[in-house]
Amino acid sequence: MAIERILLLRDLQEANTKLLKAYDETIEALARAIDMRDAETYGHSERVANLTVQIAKAMGIEKEQLIHIRRGALLHDIGKLAIPDRILLKPGKLDEEEWKIMKMHPLYAQEMLSKIEYLKSALDIPLYHHERWDGNGYPFGLKGEEIPLSARIFAVVDVYDALTSDRPYRKAWTKQEAIEYIKNQSGRQFDPKVVEVFLKILEQGA
Repeated sequence: MAIERILLLRDLQEANTKLLKAYDETIEALARAIDMRDAETYGHSERVANLTVQIAKAMGIEKEQLIHIRRGALLHDIGKLAIPDRILLKPGKLDEEEWKIMKMHPLYAQEMLSKIEYLKSALDIPLYHHERWDGNGYPFGLKGEEIPLSARIFAVVDVYDALTSDRPYRKAWTKQEAIEYIKNQSGRQFDPKVVEVFLKILEQGA
């Protein structure tokens, strides 16, 4: 009976591992699908997820939370699936009405992900990554440490990756130009402590 219990426990552990692997493979596939909707952003979700987890580790976030951070980073733009192509893929600047619609995508993400039990703990990044340290972000206008740390980390990484990638309306910035922008926005758009760790990791060759 003892051997049977051990074998049963082993089988349950293996089944759980396979299930978690299937969950994460599904998330990664969905992230690639989101990126593929706009060829200019292909690979963006994987890049920002990897760097966000690296910074989170360096800032002492517990290992158990890193899996939720990675999932949230991969799915950060899932709410854009509800944004019409005429707005999402517009080559020029958005007008006021279009911008109002675009700013709904974090709330659409919350609506989509909150109904999935194992993704509820991954919601912070999709919902809050457009909040700003100075309180001038959206959708809630949160300020400083009111914003979850994972979202504060992701905000820096997301902007850096966007600036150093080509977009329909501009060419990619150089790495140094993007770094200068991040430095200038420390204490305004970004958490200064996060910026400090981010810059150290870039210096190490991230």
